[in-house]
Amino acid sequence: MRRSAISALTTLALLGAGTLAGTPAVAAPLACGGISTGSFSGSAGGSEYLCAQEGDLLDVRIGDVHATQPSLGYDEVYYKLGRYTLGKDEINKKFDDWCEANGQIEAETASETSSLKDPASFTCAQPVGSETAESIAPMKTVVVGPRGELYLTDGHHTLTSFYETPDGGPDMHVRLRVLGNLSNLSESAFWAEMEKNKWVWTRDVDGNQVSVQSLPKGVGLANFADDKYRSLLYFARDIGFAPGSIPFQEFYWGAWVRDASPVDLSGWNNNDLTSYLSTVKSVSQAQTALPGNAVVDSGFTATDLGVLTAWNDGKAESKGEFAKLSKPYTDDKPGKIAYSLAYKATL
Repeated sequence: MRRSAISALTTLALLGAGTLAGTPAVAAPLACGGISTGSFSGSAGGSEYLCAQEGDLLDVRIGDVHATQPSLGYDEVYYKLGRYTLGKDEINKKFDDWCEANGQIEAETASETSSLKDPASFTCAQPVGSETAESIAPMKTVVVGPRGELYLTDGHHTLTSFYETPDGGPDMHVRLRVLGNLSNLSESAFWAEMEKNKWVWTRDVDGNQVSVQSLPKGVGLANFADDKYRSLLYFARDIGFAPGSIPFQEFYWGAWVRDASPVDLSGWNNNDLTSYLSTVKSVSQAQTALPGNAVVDSGFTATDLGVLTAWNDGKAESKGEFAKLSKPYTDDKPGKIAYSLAYKATL
């Protein structure tokens, strides 16, 4: 049941080791003293984030975050934009997505005049300041880099969708959870640590290595190449594998589909619902046929990457997540692929 809440970004309460902060914290790395304020806001070239610690929640202008991958699955973004602009939900899904990303579970109320640019115009189920482990878990993550600049490690598709939606854009804000603070490192040492921790994806859509210097400086579709394999794996969620906490999870699976060629994709038409569904089915069945200890990519096993023990979680094709995915746009609750195709048709 949705509960009434006040969605605000100006006041954050105690979270784990973090403490309430009413004004932006601006400090040099050596002035932090190991003490974090727990929440930060504003934009001053990143300097106010220098003291942020793992687990802190940062109020961020989405136009200020740096990307850590060269591509997106465009069809995932198209699904989200289709849901936001052509949706049939009682409360527009964009408000649910914002509330979830902000650590507040889902939207509670929204009106026709509500806007992502004005969080006070809608409410979320979990009030700011009363977050729980459950509400924080789905939040998108960043690493604090040199000069206090923020590098997004999860959430490129979500923030790009916010960036591209009419009431979003680069100036809208959302909170992001700190995965780590590497601001004390040099540029080269920072990227070495990012690669060591697998917090950056440096392969293009053909599997070739790209330099970290060539990664997009921010979110927005124009900054990214389109990775069709990444799109395909997004739609296989909870059919062939379960999404988890490993950054770039779908990219590892996508690399497996591209490089190991477990299925023939030569007939795949990503502008046709029937063809798309058939391809998702084939790929996800190939996933669940793998032994759990099979190495998929970069040392990660199928189990590491959330493979399901049975296709469609053991449900019939007419049930479960695959049945939901199969719904055409004419249905009261269209599937994700149908929304993606409907949006692409408007471009």
